[in-house]
Amino acid sequence: MTFSLLTLDRETGTFGAAAATGSLCVGGWVLRGDLDSGLSASQGTAPSTFWGEDVLAAMREGLPADQAVARATGADPGRAHRQLAALDPAGGTAAFTGDESIEVSGQIAEPGLVVAGNMLGAETVLPSLRAGFLEAAGDMPARLVAALRAADRDASDYRGLKSAALLVLHPDHPPLTLRIDYAEAPIDALADLLARAQAQPYAGWLDVVPVAADRTRAPGPRTPDERRTATRQ
Repeated sequence: MTFSLLTLDRETGTFGAAAATGSLCVGGWVLRGDLDSGLSASQGTAPSTFWGEDVLAAMREGLPADQAVARATGADPGRAHRQLAALDPAGGTAAFTGDESIEVSGQIAEPGLVVAGNMLGAETVLPSLRAGFLEAAGDMPARLVAALRAADRDASDYRGLKSAALLVLHPDHPPLTLRIDYAEAPIDALADLLARAQAQPYAGWLDVVPVAADRTRAPGPRTPDERRTATRQ
């Protein structure tokens, strides 16, 4: 039903996640993350949002991704119908795919990058998702969209896609969380939303809101002329 990607760019300290599915609201169901915990993607035939939160809590405590995934999935009697991927703050990755996951299903986990999916249209989808990200140019959000497009071109979900989302985290920037909960072409809609988020005036406003590295950040004092202009507007 879903394919997802979690990654950490160690050079810039940027965490990135993306997902798409043939159902609704993939961003709300699948993607979770914060700078202190890392990232998670919880999906499957009967996805558990609790898994997504529990694995983050375990990694926040200091467990590496593989141990955190084992803790989150091990005691759940419904785990055969679920899938979980995780990336810890150090870049460690792990994933679990339940035995009842609808084929084609599976994961690819390596340092700094993990992809997972189920109900895929071909065995090549996850390699295409991975390669689409690694071979893309641009910033993290652009590379995430490129990865989704690469997977979609490779028969990603035999029902066709209906929703897509991305999540980007960096201590010096506000969280970027974009969701297309339903569209006939959700990746195109996500790319359009990203372009709007990176354009003015929205992008300029992001430069003055609080961020993890400066939780009190705010605009500087305005001149009298600027205050009069704002009042007229």
